[in-house]
Amino acid sequence: METSMWLALTGIAIGTYLIRLLPYLWMKQRLAKQQKEGGISAMPTWLTILGPTMIAAMFGTSLVPIHLDVASWLATAVGMLITFVVWTRTRSMGLPILSGVVAFGIITILF
Repeated sequence: METSMWLALTGIAIGTYLIRLLPYLWMKQRLAKQQKEGGISAMPTWLTILGPTMIAAMFGTSLVPIHLDVASWLATAVGMLITFVVWTRTRSMGLPILSGVVAFGIITILF
């Protein structure tokens, strides 16, 4: 792989990690401070909607393929369909995503 690809992947990995780590550390510190002061406060509203908002943003960007050809659209549609079908049966997160990615990959390789 080219150096620019590795830099992009590293940047994405660090950004993804920080998006999860920083709110956790902030909330952990805030709850510890509240406990020392003897009071318990509720979790802030923005923190409860941060995760679903990020997932929705990633989902939205993954709906449009990079290459706008029939094979890419077919792979995207099949991947979404497989993901949804497996999710309706398992109601989990890991297996549906894995199944959708595998289906997407197979369609991409075949076409």
